[in-house]
Amino acid sequence: RAGHAGSCSLEFDLATSLVGQPLVRQQVMKGVREFLQDQNPVKPLVMSFHGSTGTGKTYVSSMVIRYLFQGGLQSPYVHHFSPIVHFPHAEQIEQYKESLKHWIQGNLTNCGRSAFLFDEMDKMHPGLIDVIIPFLGPSWVVYGTNYRKAIFIFISNAGGEQINDITLALWRARKDREEISLQDLEPAISKAVFENPQSGFWKSGIINDHLIDFVVPFLPLKHHHVKQCVISELNQQGLEVRAGVVQEVADSILYFPEEEKLFSSTGCKTVASRISFFF
Repeated sequence: RAGHAGSCSLEFDLATSLVGQPLVRQQVMKGVREFLQDQNPVKPLVMSFHGSTGTGKTYVSSMVIRYLFQGGLQSPYVHHFSPIVHFPHAEQIEQYKESLKHWIQGNLTNCGRSAFLFDEMDKMHPGLIDVIIPFLGPSWVVYGTNYRKAIFIFISNAGGEQINDITLALWRARKDREEISLQDLEPAISKAVFENPQSGFWKSGIINDHLIDFVVPFLPLKHHHVKQCVISELNQQGLEVRAGVVQEVADSILYFPEEEKLFSSTGCKTVASRISFFF
């Protein structure tokens, strides 16, 4: 049911299409490799993507899904949740808990090798996500299926600010972004995500029970990364790559902090819409 073209092609894709995210490549490849190699996993693969807008979180999650499932995000075994669409009203949280639990249970009974994507975890009502805890751990609750072959990906802007601050501080300390390690970032992400009452992971058992296997930090993108995004977008749209246009599109984006103007405020998010001004 799951169709994957081997993890080497995922590695190639991450290396060639994902701009400026060395830690993401390393963490995601490690997770996916282990996931594919283990015939009898003790728990599902659980990854949590963190970073500010436009740094590639959704892009990478769809890349991973494309490799693991024929039909990618359209596969009947891939399930996508967005709090704004699926869980909009705080007063209906008990109802949402019931339906989320049944939905996951039902789909895992149907196919153990399923994927569940949770978008915008920072907008999820606190407490709601904890109903899926029985499905994430090496629990004795087995719903007539090996649900341990499932994959869960959480996507969140939470922690993005902290990642940006640390990347900036390290840059000022002359540390190249290629040298930034997970250890540099993980404590700050945890604090931002798990101790914030506005976050979907607030005081969550998912965190307390260490059910997330891979925390994946997406770093802020610099001017030359944005230029790479412009070039690949032009190529994708079949437009001529002119150095002047690449420079102008990259320059038209806002950069922070105020003094150094180092990192793009929106990552590569607005690149596609800005290109249309030039053609």
